[in-house]
Formats: sequence, C-alpha cells, structure tokens
Amino acid sequence: MRIDFHTHMFPDTISERAIGRLAAVSGLAPQTDGTLTGSLEKFDGWGVDRAVTLHIATAPGQEQNVNRFAASVTAEAGGRLLAFGSVHPDSPDALERLEGFAALGLRGVKLHPDYQGFDAGEKRLYPLYERMSELGLPCCFHAGFDPFSPDHIHATPAMFVQIKRDFPRLRLILAHMGGMNLWDDVEALLAGKDLYLDTAFVAGRIDPRQTARIISKHGAERILFGSDCPWQDSETAARFIESLPLSDDAKERILFRNAAELLNLEAL
Repeated sequence: MRIDFHTHMFPDTISERAIGRLAAVSGLAPQTDGTLTGSLEKFDGWGVDRAVTLHIATAPGQEQNVNRFAASVTAEAGGRLLAFGSVHPDSPDALERLEGFAALGLRGVKLHPDYQGFDAGEKRLYPLYERMSELGLPCCFHAGFDPFSPDHIHATPAMFVQIKRDFPRLRLILAHMGGMNLWDDVEALLAGKDLYLDTAFVAGRIDPRQTARIISKHGAERILFGSDCPWQDSETAARFIESLPLSDDAKERILFRNAAELLNLEAL
C-alpha cells in the first residue's frame, strides 16, 4: 500500500504552460503532463493507491481559484486524491479563507516561501500559524533549497525549530526531509521534534546512510512518503524507502500508515 503525500497537478487549461515554466526554472524533466487524468494514469503504473495533491497560491487573491481546483481534484478522483489548499500571506483575507477549508474538503495548507515571497520565521506569518493551530489544519511547507531562489533559503531547519517552539500545536509537515540540501542541520536540529518530514525528491540526492540516521533519530512514525511528482516518479521514491535498512513495520508506516493516520483515512 502506498500513499504519495507530495504531488502536484494543475487545471488542464494551464498545465502545459505551468509545467513548462517550472521545468525551465528547475532544469528537470517532468514525469507527468501535470493534469489530473495524466497523473492518475501514472499513479496506476507506479503502484500509488492514494495521493495528496499540494496546491500553491502564488499571488494574493489567487486563493479562490486555486482552492476551488484543489477541491475539484478530490471530487473528480472519487476520494483517491486528497488535496491541500493554500492561502497567500499577503492576502488581506488569508485568515478568513482558512475557515473555509473544511467546507471545501481540503485536508491542510500548503505554503511555499520561495514562490510566495516570505521567510518562514517572519513574525508577520504568526497569525496564520496561530489560526492553523486553532483549526487543526496541517501545514505542509517547502523546506530548504529551491531553484526558484537559489541564493536565498527562505525556510531553514532553525526557523522551523522556532516556529514549533512558538506554536507547539501546529501540525507541521516539512518537505524534502526537512530541508533540501540542509540535511546536516535537519539531523542536528529537527530530528526528534514533534513534526513530520516527507521524503519528496530526496531519492538520489541524500546519502541513504544519513537518511537512515535521521529516521532513527526522528522516529519512523513521523516520516511521510512523498515523491514531488511530477519532478520525481513515485516508483523511484518508493524504491528508495524500500532500500533503506529499516524494519518492515517502519517501511509500512512511512509508505502508508502514517499518512492514513494523519488524515484519518479508512483502509482501502
């Protein structure tokens, strides 16, 4: 059983343009066409039973369209896909929009400091963190390096240590094993904290020995399998988890059970 907790897709009308723009920035070859139908076909081939789709409001005022599409993904896929919506920190109604996530069936919030133009530790974000804590909405952060902003890291392990200290009830999910290319800091500062790390886009980029150490220190029960599809295929990401020197129980937790428990999913 596999739940890919970190995937992306776009409306059919903009998917080709969006994928092309992101591919140009990252220098990566996409593994899907970025559409709902195309992604589901690839998930079938990769052995993905369910997936979480992460959607980002990259400009103030974009939330309504982004979150409406996010909600439609779940509806059209018959529950096979679970969606995280987004708010933009510069939107004047960002706090109020969080209130509507439950009615839309959105399971959490996706924030991407690079694309949304903020540092994760800025105090102006604290009202958002407080409201998400109050509503019990998990927040998935892009963490660490991103090719969109190669010279400035907007979300570091040290920032998340402070955020978790100030908002202990906030359910944080930190992508890319807690911080792309910052895994020494993850191992030293974040491993063992009460938050989740996902494995998106780390296969082939992080030393498997360090991965095993981080998981051992952090606890397999707080690791979520993710691929970052379409930028890495789910099969490659899953094979990386399977290759690690972990118990069968730990691998099952990472590939499926942790996500099912976090999102209160019934067994398939």
